Amino acid sequence: MNTPICDFVRKYNEKYPIRMHMPGHKGANFLGFEHLDITEFEGADDLYHPEGIIAESEKNASELFGCPTYYCTEGSSQCIRAMMYLLVLYAKKQGKKPIIAAGRNAHKTFISAAALLDFDIMWLYPREEESYLSCNITPDELEAYLQKAKEKPIAVYITSPDYLGKTADIKELSKVCHKHNVLLAVDNAHGAYLKFIESSGHPIDLGADICCDSAHKTLPVVTGGAYLHISDKNPDFSLKDVKNALALFGSTSPSYLILQSLDFCNAYLEGYKQKLQNFLPLVSKMKARLEEKGFTFYGDEPMKLTFCAKDYGYTGTEFAEILSENNIFCEFCDPDYLVLMPTPETTMKDLEKVETVLSSIKKKKAVKTTPPKFIKAQKVITVKEATLFPSEILPISECEGKILSAVTVGCPPAVPILICGEKISKEVLECFNYYGITECSVVIE
Repeated sequence: MNTPICDFVRKYNEKYPIRMHMPGHKGANFLGFEHLDITEFEGADDLYHPEGIIAESEKNASELFGCPTYYCTEGSSQCIRAMMYLLVLYAKKQGKKPIIAAGRNAHKTFISAAALLDFDIMWLYPREEESYLSCNITPDELEAYLQKAKEKPIAVYITSPDYLGKTADIKELSKVCHKHNVLLAVDNAHGAYLKFIESSGHPIDLGADICCDSAHKTLPVVTGGAYLHISDKNPDFSLKDVKNALALFGSTSPSYLILQSLDFCNAYLEGYKQKLQNFLPLVSKMKARLEEKGFTFYGDEPMKLTFCAKDYGYTGTEFAEILSENNIFCEFCDPDYLVLMPTPETTMKDLEKVETVLSSIKKKKAVKTTPPKFIKAQKVITVKEATLFPSEILPISECEGKILSAVTVGCPPAVPILICGEKISKEVLECFNYYGITECSVVIE
């Protein structure tokens, strides 16, 4: 498979051009990559109105993923906002109210999209025993929810795989959605590689109408590279609409380093299925050996290791500290879990070291403390209203009864415990304390 963006940039650089265009470094290598960093000029195409090399490269990606696929250089965050814009636009075209039913473990970008686009959210809540990072909605639960809904949403929005590596039954969920004339949108940020496992687990192949992938999370793409995928079975999202949606939330100066990375990945992906077939059994066998030593895991995503740390007598944070002392750095940790994300680019030597270090940890008596139960907080004002009101930052000891004005969790994991516009109760404060949140941005009333 050709790589038109990479080829263009390299040929351009080989001319030793006089760069009378942006960027300001003019190709001088301060960090070593600047000679490959260009901007949009004649011949370099336009990400949001592509007719040349970008259009050709996106066509290559579309062939690989089996559906219309579009590049993003600002991560799945840009894609999520674009998806929500397209869903709101779809609702307007249908003459319906823009209501989206969403799993409560949505990325905080979904909340910012609600603030910008002012759509209504019908939350789908996790079970009491689940972490706030999970929201395992079954097809039967979704069926019951949609049957009872006084006003049906225009779409259902879920996160799969979730941050802890749990995948949803997208195939059956999509059937439920389509039975009720509702679209299914999926945040597949952690699952770009699922297209290339033995039997595709990609949301579009399983019936989703629209989804995003963070290419940089699991594929060899530099940070910020992402895809927006549209089902070719859904004629409601035109090329013009999609590009307008992405342009609405994207910079007019997209990174050509990221575009080249996405472009080069197309060639890489031609042999990726075999790479996964060789690599995933190594992860599975490593997991089985660790289970024999007493470790327990959460989730079913094949390329993620989520340790239930307390079962082994530690917190996830303590596990992370032990690993970091051995120059091994995790994706995420909290009081309950440790998340490791290997890929085929992880060497056998590195996998062996991770297993050796983990195996050297002495198992202790299980930690019995459990996280606070998930709280269905009281909505006082809309997300948009909360973000536009004057606000102040206060220690959580002074926040009971006040209204949250901004998301209180960083990235990772970027999944908010409380949503903007909801009231901070005593139970919410207990949850904040548990996860180490010490202050909040609240509405000044």
